[in-house]
Amino acid sequence: MAEATDAPRATKKKAGRRSAESEAALMALAENRLAIEGVTPEIDGGRFAVKRVKGEDLTISVDVFSDGHDKIACAVIYGPATADKWSETPLAFVENDRWAATIRFDKAGPYRYSIIAWRDLYATWRDEAKKKRDAGKLTDLELTEARELVRAAQESGRGSKAEQKGLVKLLERLEKMAERGDGTGQYSLMMQEETIDLLKAAGHRTNLSRYPGNIPVWVDRPRAAFSAWYELFPRSQSGDVNRHGTFDDVIKRLPDIQEMGFDVLYFPPIHPIGKTNRKGKNNTLTPAEDDPGSPYAIGSPEGGHDAIHSELGSFEDFARLIAAAKDHGLEIAIDFAIQCSPDHPWIKEHPEWFDWRPDGTIKFAENPPKKYEDIVNVHFYRGALPSLWYELRDIFLFWVEKGVSIFRVDNPHTKAFPFWEWVIAEVRKVEPGAIFLAEAFTRPKVMKRLAKVGYNQSYSYFTWRNEKWELAEYLTELTQEECGEYMRPNFFVNTPDINPIYLQTSGRPGFRTRLALAATLGGNYGVYSGFELCEFLPVPGKEEYLNSEKYEIRAFDWKAPGNIRDDIAFFNRLRNTEGALQSFRNLAFYNFWNDQILYYGKRTPDLSSFLLFMVNLDPHHAQGGHFEVPLWEFGLGDGDTVRAENLASGQVVAWHGKVQHWWLNPQDCPYAVFKISPEPA
Repeated sequence: MAEATDAPRATKKKAGRRSAESEAALMALAENRLAIEGVTPEIDGGRFAVKRVKGEDLTISVDVFSDGHDKIACAVIYGPATADKWSETPLAFVENDRWAATIRFDKAGPYRYSIIAWRDLYATWRDEAKKKRDAGKLTDLELTEARELVRAAQESGRGSKAEQKGLVKLLERLEKMAERGDGTGQYSLMMQEETIDLLKAAGHRTNLSRYPGNIPVWVDRPRAAFSAWYELFPRSQSGDVNRHGTFDDVIKRLPDIQEMGFDVLYFPPIHPIGKTNRKGKNNTLTPAEDDPGSPYAIGSPEGGHDAIHSELGSFEDFARLIAAAKDHGLEIAIDFAIQCSPDHPWIKEHPEWFDWRPDGTIKFAENPPKKYEDIVNVHFYRGALPSLWYELRDIFLFWVEKGVSIFRVDNPHTKAFPFWEWVIAEVRKVEPGAIFLAEAFTRPKVMKRLAKVGYNQSYSYFTWRNEKWELAEYLTELTQEECGEYMRPNFFVNTPDINPIYLQTSGRPGFRTRLALAATLGGNYGVYSGFELCEFLPVPGKEEYLNSEKYEIRAFDWKAPGNIRDDIAFFNRLRNTEGALQSFRNLAFYNFWNDQILYYGKRTPDLSSFLLFMVNLDPHHAQGGHFEVPLWEFGLGDGDTVRAENLASGQVVAWHGKVQHWWLNPQDCPYAVFKISPEPA
């Protein structure tokens, strides 16, 4: 017999090795048995804060599920970011493993939330025990499991002292019933509402799992989301082009501004103005001796960003203005423009903050082909980091100390994003109610980034959205897409820099149209003074004002014939009395079969304030057509009736059925505002 020379191959698999690293990974994964995913809202994976205002709903939704068929439960945990204190609100099942809950915050400041979930073995027991009892198959084993669930709840230590005492009593009653063989009594006791509530509050949470990380939320005071701004140049408030206006002149105008219903009064820069390369009227490079210069050329030997232009008044005068404005229901907002005239003290004190050319001259601001010879810009890195950052933070805090908590920031998109994220957080440590408005008519993603890093409000493309389709498309993006969770637009109808073509060509009806849109579409909106007078005289071929206040002192008759002050007062009054207008994301567009009429609605959740708006976008011709009455919003059928009161005219009509007809003549009034209710007319 031939001798076997080949040894048989090994067939046994080598056992895996246990290691500390492997076990740590195992235990970490096992700790979160339940899947928690798809959390909304969550901005960039929790990198940036979701935004709400005090008392506003934050509805959170999330996918939660587990292996097997056990019942599960889940909750939102939330609380102040600065304290180890959590509140809890249960999530309710929606559909397809989706859960949702709504929470609110009662103070301004930083918060955070997360999600927890667990296997609810008591709910599972209830479900299975009922099925077995109904089938006549409930045994002592199920009742023993029930007592073990109560005992586990006791041992978990959850719940209040009273709830723990309740568990002790519950277990005692169950055990006495078990001794007597009273299965029916045990089952009934475990199914009582009182027991259900007790074990929800204090039951053991098996396989308690947690969403990784905390999602930040920034809560603002209400004015961050709901405000009406009026912009003016203090130096033009004297009523005389030959006399520089003062803060006292502004105080005299406060009743007039209050009468129109505004709540924020905003000033362009109020600091000393440089003389080097000063601009003259209409931006000329050859100013007259008495030309006041652009207030954006900040800084002179008198001081810089922490000084007041002497012709406006003193800090005592400014304090008196702050107090008087408050008495008239107004907050003062000031411009924060990080730019300097060539005479600014910083240039000598901190040359490392500026860009210098090879020939030793300072680099002026440019936006080719435009040049701004009266302005130089700082940079934020190299020799300016961190000293400039601290200087600018301290200037914000300086004005906070002077009573200012609203800042409109000039061109923030040309400054470093990390600076804004840092400085806004620093200011909020001192004044959580500070509001920052980003004046950034720029690329959409840049505008959104500024909102993410902390800006409460943002300029937007509204100024150039005139057609029905583009207004509807843009507002849908702002209210329904993710940016609605963190970006709040401020719909300015005009600015000292922007005299829109629509206003140049539409006459008084066009001013009323743009007012109606801004005041009702947006939570925040603003006008630059002169808008109420339908001022539109442009630099030919440009979106700029001729004889601009940026370069000269102007005087106006604020109640000149043809003004639209009554329209402004009407909309501001409506905004303050109708809850539907005090939210931005409740906007809905409805069908009006005419491309010249924008038709939309806003409503409160309880439908007590339900407004429909029709705005004629054609300032030159009457427009009308058929439209849909949103009867379904009230749960009504297509043939039912609602009462509709036109708040702009006082007319009351009854709309029978879903399709109606309306007509708007812009020469009479380019808008209609209906308050609707299901009661008969």
